[in-house]
Amino acid sequence: MNAKSEKLTTPPKRPVAARKKNMGAEVLGLIASGKARSRGELAEALGMAPSSISIYVQSLMDAGWLTESGSADSTGGRKPKILQLGQKSSYVLCADIGGSHATVAVMTADGTLGHIDAVEFDVTTGPVDGLARLKAAFDEMIAAQSGRLLSIGISLPGPVDVANGHVDSPSRMPGWHRYPVRAELSGHYAVPVTVENDANAMALGEYAVRTPRPDQMIVIKAGTAIGSGFIINGSVYHGATGVAGDITHVRTAAAGDTLCSCGNRGCLETIASGAAVVRLLQEAGAEVHSTADMVRLVGDADPMATGLVRGAGRHLGEVVSAIVNFFNPSAVYLNGVLSTLEPFVAAFRSQLYEGCHPLVTKELIIAASVLGENAGLVGIGRLALEQAFERPHEPTPTATPWRTHVNAAN
Repeated sequence: MNAKSEKLTTPPKRPVAARKKNMGAEVLGLIASGKARSRGELAEALGMAPSSISIYVQSLMDAGWLTESGSADSTGGRKPKILQLGQKSSYVLCADIGGSHATVAVMTADGTLGHIDAVEFDVTTGPVDGLARLKAAFDEMIAAQSGRLLSIGISLPGPVDVANGHVDSPSRMPGWHRYPVRAELSGHYAVPVTVENDANAMALGEYAVRTPRPDQMIVIKAGTAIGSGFIINGSVYHGATGVAGDITHVRTAAAGDTLCSCGNRGCLETIASGAAVVRLLQEAGAEVHSTADMVRLVGDADPMATGLVRGAGRHLGEVVSAIVNFFNPSAVYLNGVLSTLEPFVAAFRSQLYEGCHPLVTKELIIAASVLGENAGLVGIGRLALEQAFERPHEPTPTATPWRTHVNAAN
């Protein structure tokens, strides 16, 4: 994919008064990301006096979250001590749930993904069965770890009420409406649990690894279904009711009167998603049963499949161009199986340039995700770490409650 050079700026510093509430989390986040290694670098990054930073650092060291390891080169005066995250064996568990699959992983305290497993998962069987499968996968991972479980993060393919930790009115998840996902998992494992929409998690994951990081960006999930996540100065924009970025059910004239899974007609998903392309191929008599079959046909230059994929990219681009005109982001990143198909990407990019004001696209980056299928895991794992960092002064328990569950199962 031919991306423009990334002429991005660093997000402006927030006022100190807005940061003090979560200063411990900010310090840990900067150390974990490698953006700061010493008290001096922390003070510069946070716009605070070194003496004030030292108070926070010492407090975190006393709690075991930070350690000192060697010295950095001096730029004049005493050599600064290098700060590192303590409790190296601490970790979070993260899960990225799709409509017909799930991926679970361990993420260490420095934000690195460890062991990753695929789990059979069908959201249509309901939350009881789904969460039972998820807990079984988590228990296996916990049994293989020797450290402390800090928290859990889970992304779900529907509108998520982040404050209450459940999905709200999902169109393809029977039985999941307001099911207490967070409460059940946090009660089972006795750790904090974060629940987020899958496209938002993708966006956060992509933001975490971009250098430099864009002030405003959109990540488009173009897979079996469609979604998007908006990042503004490092945070997900959820909107008033938590569904910002849910472009799936935007009405578009090209969809005509086609019935959508939400019960409405003419939604974008019915003509621009991977599932829609598969359906249209089936209606035309092609032997296609999955998005993998569709990808194979496009790879073989099948004219019908290629044409439908190109059309899906164009339809998606029409809707996204309106958002880009309004939002004026620094970058648009594409993820999902359709983003791996050049006819789709070319049509999408062409439509954005055609449908947007020249000033909007002048510096706009349109590029593929660098994380691919792991973007959601990285994003939700980072959120889980942030939640653990929000309570850095809580003592480390000598016996972890989840061990009781694992041992009881054995």
